[in-house]
Amino acid sequence: MRRISIPICLFILCSCFKSVTAQETSEKPNILYILVDQWRAQATGYSGNQDVITPNLDQLASESINLQNAVSGTPVCTPHRASLMTGQYPLTNGVFMNDVLLDTNAITLPKVFKKDGYDTGYIGKWHLDGHGRNTYIPPTRQQGFAYWKVLECTHNYNNSAYYTGKSDEKKFWNGYDAAAQTEDVLNYLDEQSKSKKPFLLMLSIGSPHAPYDTAPEEFKKLYKNKEIFIHKNVPEELREKVENDTRGYYAHMTAIDSYIGQIRQKLKDLNMDKNTIIVFTSDHGDLLGSHGFYKKQQPYQESIKVPFLIHYPKAFGKKGSISPALLNSPDIMPTLLGLSNIDIPETVEGLDFSSVLKGEKKDKVKQTLISCPQPFGQWARKRGGKEYRGVFTGRYTYTRDLEGPWLLFDNVADPFQMNNLIGKVEHKKLQKTLNKKLNKELQKRNDEFLPGMEYVKKWNYLVDETETVPYRNVNYEGKPINEL
Repeated sequence: MRRISIPICLFILCSCFKSVTAQETSEKPNILYILVDQWRAQATGYSGNQDVITPNLDQLASESINLQNAVSGTPVCTPHRASLMTGQYPLTNGVFMNDVLLDTNAITLPKVFKKDGYDTGYIGKWHLDGHGRNTYIPPTRQQGFAYWKVLECTHNYNNSAYYTGKSDEKKFWNGYDAAAQTEDVLNYLDEQSKSKKPFLLMLSIGSPHAPYDTAPEEFKKLYKNKEIFIHKNVPEELREKVENDTRGYYAHMTAIDSYIGQIRQKLKDLNMDKNTIIVFTSDHGDLLGSHGFYKKQQPYQESIKVPFLIHYPKAFGKKGSISPALLNSPDIMPTLLGLSNIDIPETVEGLDFSSVLKGEKKDKVKQTLISCPQPFGQWARKRGGKEYRGVFTGRYTYTRDLEGPWLLFDNVADPFQMNNLIGKVEHKKLQKTLNKKLNKELQKRNDEFLPGMEYVKKWNYLVDETETVPYRNVNYEGKPINEL
């Protein structure tokens, strides 16, 4: 037998090690994006909430970057999702209201990843099609996703419907849809573990959006008769209702938390965790009685601030950290592309925070734009809705409506935003500074801050008497929406 010298052995071993390392370094990351509906940032254990039970998210946060100042810049479903898909602000992509179609020619997140060799998949709520909430969405309107089990929108979370990619046959999730959708994610991951291609998979869960009382009984029991802390900005006459609704809201959250635990365990079992970017976030928050309102659209903390965890052990390690970065909805697409070493299309307006998150660059972003171009639906004008533009700096929230300065809060000194500083002499300089920052953001976006109906006319949206795009299968004149 021929003997090989020790130096030669070491050379061979080192060469092999270098080869494997280079291969691992060049390997594209998988992306698993978990998007929930109407989960406000204040409602997680890791954020300090002592009532909601979220052990799996708390564990994820301990191993992730927690972007504690992430906001939904136009805090309502369809505009956020369109900004997520395009990296553009609502007045650029034209999606500033619910239940309108995102341009099928748009350059979108899945199209870019698909072009770079990724398998793409989407499971759950879509809300970007504008052809009615229960209709089949054909491949030409699926924006580049290949694997597809989707319904436009429903808030019936038990045995809810969905359609697959090329079939208009209506199918139904078995039981609580978030649980069934999670099972589908687990099956998808099993299949992807056999593939050499990276994947982008988005799981879009409809809860914890209202109705608040429809989570599985096993999770509702956890909150039965439990005393719940209610935000100080909830009026006294609403507190009993809000406490009951919050119990149901949290039950949905704990259910989702358990499913996230299942998904993480599957990734570990398949040895896919290290090279998979996991994002957990929401499309917007929920006022849930704060300032006397429910739902979203408004510029208060409970509406605009969203949880945003990003877990990527290969790039960030497994020790959790908190980032103050002002991540806005249009910034998500370029940041994911940056982390995946994919060129960012010129159509993208959002900022790439990937180098900031990796510690390679200093974060120089001092403010980010928040807006409501056109109030509608649950915050229509008859309910006090109005257009606004504003800036969020982390510490401060400043907004103007069409009449002038509207709200100014110190979010550190006044976390429940109960002391409006507008017009107060001692804060005159601060108000002037923030107003300049807002003007700078509007100039960057070419935003003239016109009345909302001007934008409705520009984009030829059909609205009803409340200035809302109808979401049922007929409009207010009784004509089928699909024919319009």
